[in-house]
Amino acid sequence: MMKKITYLLTGMFLFVAVNVVKAQASQECNIKYNLFKGNYVTKKYAEAKVDLEYLLTNCSKLSVNIYKLGAKIANRTNDHTLAKKIYEGRLVNFPNKGAAKAHSEYAKYLIKHKLASSDEVFLILEKAYKISPKEMSVKNIFRYFTGITEKYKDTDPQKVFDTYDDVIESVQEKLDDYNVKIAKLQAKEEAGTIDSKEKKRLKAYITNSTSLGLVESGLDAKISGIATCERLIPIYKRDFDTNKTNGVWLKRAVSRMYNKGCQTDPLFETLAKAYADATQSADAFNFIAGVLDNNGDKKGAAQMRKKAFDLETDPLKKARLKLREAQGARGSRARALAYEALKYNPNMGKAYLYIASLYQKSANSCGSDEFEKRMVYVAALNKALKAKRVDPGCGAGRYISSYKKLVPSKKLIFQKGVSSGMSHKIGCWIGETVRIP
Repeated sequence: MMKKITYLLTGMFLFVAVNVVKAQASQECNIKYNLFKGNYVTKKYAEAKVDLEYLLTNCSKLSVNIYKLGAKIANRTNDHTLAKKIYEGRLVNFPNKGAAKAHSEYAKYLIKHKLASSDEVFLILEKAYKISPKEMSVKNIFRYFTGITEKYKDTDPQKVFDTYDDVIESVQEKLDDYNVKIAKLQAKEEAGTIDSKEKKRLKAYITNSTSLGLVESGLDAKISGIATCERLIPIYKRDFDTNKTNGVWLKRAVSRMYNKGCQTDPLFETLAKAYADATQSADAFNFIAGVLDNNGDKKGAAQMRKKAFDLETDPLKKARLKLREAQGARGSRARALAYEALKYNPNMGKAYLYIASLYQKSANSCGSDEFEKRMVYVAALNKALKAKRVDPGCGAGRYISSYKKLVPSKKLIFQKGVSSGMSHKIGCWIGETVRIP
């Protein structure tokens, strides 16, 4: 009996002792963690590194912030050994918390300090991409796609196309998200109810959206030399039987042929019909409308577009459908459809840019002299500036730069006998009043 009591008391003592040690260790970890964060905030990086080393050794699972802040300290102090230790430790202890971003940031670190070859960096970016392209930095998305393009453009162009589609879809999701956020904050800004924190967020959203827009145009430039009708058609003919019920493959094939102007080939109609059969989606029916249009069935095309539009419920996608319809029209009809798109997404910069391009094309026919013709570019410039304001990622910059060069000069304004700031009514179908620059 005494032995049993002794064993019981010993066990209880050990249990209490172990838990006391654990509690003390946990308390020490929390103390070190708070010291670490405090030194980081006050930029005492040398002191922070001491606590960081303790945390990495003794409290590795306490918080993912150990690794997030630690990576910034390693970067600021150029401690390459510490950077690698943090990167590897984070993936071991927090494999499901921002792993893609961790890969992306480590690749950026290696590039900055020239610590790895292009192939080594590519492998890290590939890991990030496979987990979540959305978590990659803008530059690293472009780097990864460049690597894929160089590696597979001749041996496996379909892989390049698939990667492009994946990346563009991720970029578009991000742009849509920023579009909505920017619209809400700009409304508060115009109403005078925006606070300082919201102003900072708005500035960050605009910066990020602009950067993503540059990536989108950069990706388009990269793939333009590869995705030609001469290259696309044989590939899609070869792979059609295997993918004729694969909605994702069909959507991408139809979209790429449409964007590259390959609609006149009979394969486009085959792909569009298969896409509609496989998905019964609004997007697919809209492509069928284009096929009917090309075949001269205007009434059938209009009915199919209405079917596609009525089927779609997402206002952002409804706006895209209207803009695509506008791009197949001309003059005032095209502009009216673009404005309809803006009813569903008032921050759709590409709709404003399309209207600007319509004005640009009419410059020579909407004025009786050089001044009046150049004032058309003022109207186009206004639309491009509006596009940039409401949708920073739409790629308005190059339009603005182009139109600015074409507006009336001070000399031309003087010769016309008018003054800067006066209103001017543009003629023909545009019929818009603008200010003389």
